[in-house]
Amino acid sequence: MRTTPPTPAVGDGTRPPAPGRITASGTLFSTMTAAPLLDDPRDLTALRAGGADPDELFTAFAAWAESNGTTLYPAQEDALIELVSGANVVLATPTGSGKSLVATGAQYAALAAGRRSYYTAPIKALVSEKFFALCAVFGAANVGMLTGDAAVNRDAPIIACTAEVLANIALREGADADIGLVVMDEFHFYGDPDRGWAWQVPLLELPKAQFLLMSATLGDTGWLREDLTRRTGRPTALVASAERPVPLHHYYATTPMHETIQELLDTRQAPVYVVHFTQASALERAQALMSVNVCTKEEKAAIAEMIGGFRFTSAFGTTLSRLVRHGIGVHHAGMLPKYRRLVEQLAQAGLLKVICGTDTLGVGINVPIRTVVFSALSKYDGTRTRLLNAREFHQIAGRAGRAGFDTAGTVVVQAPEHEVENLKQFAKVADDPKKRRKLVRRKAPEGMVPWSEATMKRLVDAEPEALTSNMRVSTAMILDVVDRPGDPFVAMRRLLTENHEPRKRQLRHIREAVGIARSLLQAGVLERLDEPDADGRRYRLTVDLPPDFALNQPLSTFALAAIELLDPESDTYALDVVSVLEATLDDPRQILAAQLNKAKGEAVAQMKAEGIEYEERLELLEDISYPKPLEELLSHAFDVYRRSNPWANDAHLSPKSVVREMWERAFTFREFVTTYGLTRSEGAVLRYLSDAFKALRSGVPAVARTDEVTDLVEWLGELVRQVDSSLLDEWEQLTSPDQPHDVPVEVPARPRPLTGNERAFTAMVRNALFRRVELWARRRWYDLGELDSGSGWNADRWGEVVQAYFAEHAELNTGADARGPALLIWDKAEPGVWRVRQIVDDPAGDHDWGLDVEVDLAASDEEGSVVLRLVDAGRRDG
Repeated sequence: MRTTPPTPAVGDGTRPPAPGRITASGTLFSTMTAAPLLDDPRDLTALRAGGADPDELFTAFAAWAESNGTTLYPAQEDALIELVSGANVVLATPTGSGKSLVATGAQYAALAAGRRSYYTAPIKALVSEKFFALCAVFGAANVGMLTGDAAVNRDAPIIACTAEVLANIALREGADADIGLVVMDEFHFYGDPDRGWAWQVPLLELPKAQFLLMSATLGDTGWLREDLTRRTGRPTALVASAERPVPLHHYYATTPMHETIQELLDTRQAPVYVVHFTQASALERAQALMSVNVCTKEEKAAIAEMIGGFRFTSAFGTTLSRLVRHGIGVHHAGMLPKYRRLVEQLAQAGLLKVICGTDTLGVGINVPIRTVVFSALSKYDGTRTRLLNAREFHQIAGRAGRAGFDTAGTVVVQAPEHEVENLKQFAKVADDPKKRRKLVRRKAPEGMVPWSEATMKRLVDAEPEALTSNMRVSTAMILDVVDRPGDPFVAMRRLLTENHEPRKRQLRHIREAVGIARSLLQAGVLERLDEPDADGRRYRLTVDLPPDFALNQPLSTFALAAIELLDPESDTYALDVVSVLEATLDDPRQILAAQLNKAKGEAVAQMKAEGIEYEERLELLEDISYPKPLEELLSHAFDVYRRSNPWANDAHLSPKSVVREMWERAFTFREFVTTYGLTRSEGAVLRYLSDAFKALRSGVPAVARTDEVTDLVEWLGELVRQVDSSLLDEWEQLTSPDQPHDVPVEVPARPRPLTGNERAFTAMVRNALFRRVELWARRRWYDLGELDSGSGWNADRWGEVVQAYFAEHAELNTGADARGPALLIWDKAEPGVWRVRQIVDDPAGDHDWGLDVEVDLAASDEEGSVVLRLVDAGRRDG
């Protein structure tokens, strides 16, 4: 590095707080062992019985904070005084200045007054983190969570949710919504081009609520405060501070990255968060650091002790286990939630010296760090590669430095590799003028947007960009407003003319809304009433929409109609039901890209084997796609459906096969991820499977639920839960009457026993057996040997069986009958062991070939997947 950061004094604290400690900034790291504000339900009754005197509330909350080691900063005091007095507050203080504690005080005051409060955050991971922190402070019975696809304790007086959830509640219920306080964390997302509408709608539609808007990078908010006061009738206070409790020192490093990190470790600047702008580069950096000894033996032992019996189940798990035991973490959105949470916990306990992650750090995820290292100052934003803007830079840099433990935070910007190399070469010839003149400097790689020390200085000095409105109109918005009491025309006119958009864009939104409304009326979906009904509605919906239609499943009603087109007697009926639901889900980009690449690779290999020329191969490859079951049927049905359901024009029907392929090919989660090379995108795979399970569970009518459909849904739900059930299991532990309040919840919690859901487990055993049947049919005895080598059945032994079978039969059937219950013989008499024979479907119908296995139930519970031993395979005479 060009400049060595200052070494902190030992007394300043070189480790983050122990779990359960609240720092001087009020940051909640893990409050499970902190004294709660409210724990026993009687506490809430006593609080409300005492009235809601502002002075008493402030004094009581400040005393609680003090008892947990926190002395309020002046900015926190100012904000809390305004909040308990009923004012709105815009809290624009730097990262690490204790905004979360201010929010907790506001919610405490709302509870005392009997008002319901909503705490919004931009991403589900942060909502989850806030949910558990709030449970620790207010008691699990008083806190709920809504993320659009998960609902926990939805009637609680305190709700943690995504911004979109609150926005849709505001649209559906308007000013009559039971919302007394709105806390909007990371409020700078108001300016996000795609999601900013969700931060604006509550401001427009909840005039009775009190607002606390928080961010470290808001820019000028004068217009916002005036607007909020006008709408709510409450004064709106700005509490801002340019001074951080922990000052930042910025440096520009011209040493190679590994030397930069080594120097930070040597000068005791850990924990270090190395920021990358792709998930792949974050993992590569972490693996490269394995050659550096970042932890002592004692620290590694502490890591192993904290990890305990945590289950690393997936393909990425093995890699992560090796990294974290070395003191190195990885953190990005592509990881399973339980892995991200484990990394956060290890970091919070001060056990990880280096964390390599993406810029999700800037969204407020609670990873306590001393030093932030930018691997670059440019990023690809989905459209183009560009330099970071001031808000992005300050959001990420602001995570450095822990109040109460660090006297300063360190921000290091790593120079581009070509600049580092040029300086290195220059140093070699610095004393030789002739060689200096001949030195050829490396240029920035093509397509790269370079940065320099001047870029860093400009960003450090720059103020965050002004927030800009990004309102949007959609059919879902109109359906939400129509569903609320009152005249929707009046409500939409107010929403579209009194928002924060410039007049030109307001007029465009009005035209869009009028067009959508007309199409709904013309299609008969909306009907104008001759007289307003008892609730003042002048229009009504003529179709029955699910309660969460506008929020999550815009094509749920199409799925119901499309399922009616399927033949229940078909051998593929259950899989066709899956395909209908999968076509209505958002595309999992990483999965579809991997399926396409694999399909093209297999096609190229086949074309080469057939001797097709290169140019023709290229032309034929254009027609190759990932699997799209029922594409023709669904496309035609969707065209018909849109004529009478115009809202479907907003949606996108996309046939695909992820769940279907996993069931057909009897894949486990790990096998699917490995087959398609999705190790870095496990989180995306799990999110898709979770969405598919919820859609199947709630979107398939009872009349369509055959036994096989039910088996498939149960299998998918248990598969998702066994891969990562950390959120639900933590909640169950928190609400368990047997869980002591002074004992931390085991996080991530181990999932329930796999065999506890016998129907799902039975389906998994059937899939494990049919996986072997499928490989047998494809003569893949090498793959069979990999599956069963632990049972003494290597590839050679399997090869003898497979070749003997095909010497007798030309093929092995793998259709619906082949995986049906008639060809399975179960023996569950012995405790702890299932004995199963899978008969293979030979074309002659003799059914004298098959395989026998023993299923170990206890081992299956421990592994979270089916554990079986192959006993025999081949022909059974008699």
